[in-house]
Amino acid sequence: MNTKYIDLIEQTYDFPQDEFQLKNNALQFHDINLMELIKTYGAPLKFTYLPKISTNIQRAKTWFNSAIEKHNYKGDYHYCYCTKSSHFKHVLDEALTNDIHIETSSAFDIDIVNKLKDSGKINDETYVICNGFKREKYINNIAELINSGHQKCIPIIDNYEELDLLTKETNKDFQIGIRIASEEEPKFEFYTSRLGIGYKNIVPFYEDQIKDNDQVELKMLHFFINTGIRDNAYYWNELQKCLRVYTRLKKVCPSLDSLNIGGGFPIKNSLYFTYDYEYMVDEVINQIKLTCEEEGVPVPHIFTEFGSFTVGESGGAIYEVLYQKQQNDREKWNMINSSFITTLPDSWAISKRFIMLAVNRWNNQYERVLLGGLTCDSDDYYNSEQHMNAIYLPKYEKENPLYIGFFNTGAYQETIGGYGGLQHCLIPAPKHILIQKNEDGSLHTQLFREQQKSEDLLNILGYYDN
Repeated sequence: MNTKYIDLIEQTYDFPQDEFQLKNNALQFHDINLMELIKTYGAPLKFTYLPKISTNIQRAKTWFNSAIEKHNYKGDYHYCYCTKSSHFKHVLDEALTNDIHIETSSAFDIDIVNKLKDSGKINDETYVICNGFKREKYINNIAELINSGHQKCIPIIDNYEELDLLTKETNKDFQIGIRIASEEEPKFEFYTSRLGIGYKNIVPFYEDQIKDNDQVELKMLHFFINTGIRDNAYYWNELQKCLRVYTRLKKVCPSLDSLNIGGGFPIKNSLYFTYDYEYMVDEVINQIKLTCEEEGVPVPHIFTEFGSFTVGESGGAIYEVLYQKQQNDREKWNMINSSFITTLPDSWAISKRFIMLAVNRWNNQYERVLLGGLTCDSDDYYNSEQHMNAIYLPKYEKENPLYIGFFNTGAYQETIGGYGGLQHCLIPAPKHILIQKNEDGSLHTQLFREQQKSEDLLNILGYYDN
């Protein structure tokens, strides 16, 4: 009778998979011995497997360059990383080893850009695409970067006042982009994105504010939709509307030569996950080329801004099951030694699902459970794995600790959770481990941050005199 956890996983999923293997009754992730990691550093912990960042960047570059060659596409491809997905230095250091560019969202991002320039990680040939609604400090920082001679700093105009604000602060000629305010999916509570300028208003905006402005050159049209790059009618329809705007604008604006199709490649959130990245890239390039040929304009250079795709699959979190509470005849609660609200805020805020697997005891019998966090908030739980109606884990045994892992958690969780700051119910942020490959292929781990201490939190709260 197949009653072991390993039987359940093998019957339910195609297992093992590229990144997940089983060795000595315990889970390995990208050849990381997770039980050894736990023995060395304890749990709870978070980790970042840095090589996965480079792997995904190179995958995307290969897909786009192959499609460009296949279709004899006469434009270049530029990969940008969205710093908002994870601002950590170790993430940027790894990503920038792959000859990529940067997309920013706020004033402090430009301070990071300056630090990266000072350290030689980027230079004046690196595109810095400045997105977002720009307040005074952001405008000033962008202007300072342009005034310093960084000609490939391209602010993306989000509203009608930004161009005037930028020209007042800059003393050099500079290039800009315009963001399209795309229409949202019908299920959204609003029809049009709050970001950017409406489809019908872009050409008039160029005619009124850019065409006769000798200081400014329009280089880029920026297109992004909230649901990401998906093979559905909504995405292809919005892309076609974008391309119609691009070709109209190109006919009256010779300097326009680049199309930024934003980001939104999905990442693996289940062992069932399937997505044909290569097909999607091929079809995007094909659609852009066909539309430009029909309208008689040159094809644009292609920019993408991948954030979650770059860093999401590099991250993981490991918890220990502290205790099991039988609350009624059907519900067993496995209580973890941390909090979902604080460490995986997307699981609580937007019901996002991550890959969740037991780390050890795969040869034990399994049971149906709910997972609860340590805070006193009723929303601090994780109750269903993607494509399944319940969570199944090896049976709880008080004398035989069970560890569970959440994988592909590397994007947004630290920034949304307020890394290094106060956490709900003062649950401390877990320690954070960085994992890199040595030249011989072996893995090297290092402690990036210790778990927060009481003193750290009380100091933020003002209980210590400065």
